[in-house]
Amino acid sequence: VQLQASGGGLVQTGGSLTLSCAASRNSARLNVMGWYRQAPGKLRELVATITRGGNTNYADSVKGRFTISRDNAKNTVYLQMKSLKPEDTAVYYCNAETVSDNYWGQGTLVTVSS
Repeated sequence: VQLQASGGGLVQTGGSLTLSCAASRNSARLNVMGWYRQAPGKLRELVATITRGGNTNYADSVKGRFTISRDNAKNTVYLQMKSLKPEDTAVYYCNAETVSDNYWGQGTLVTVSS
């Protein structure tokens, strides 16, 4: 499975961005899809995940500001980000899991200016 992330960019504090991640195969077979991020000098951390059935999980730091969704017909997972803060600045990585495998996209940079 190949994951192609897009949608990153430069935005001001309080702004919004939507990230997209397209999978190269039927995403309905991907049990969990999600987004992680890695800021400079920090470890990669979970941002949000969504199961095939639509159950979601969010990091406390993004709850109420970010929304994850997936469209199995388009093999795509989205991350809608609102009220962005400078501390949201990071490379955002798309992730997908099957029963036996774990896949990562190439990452897309989100920069939030103060």
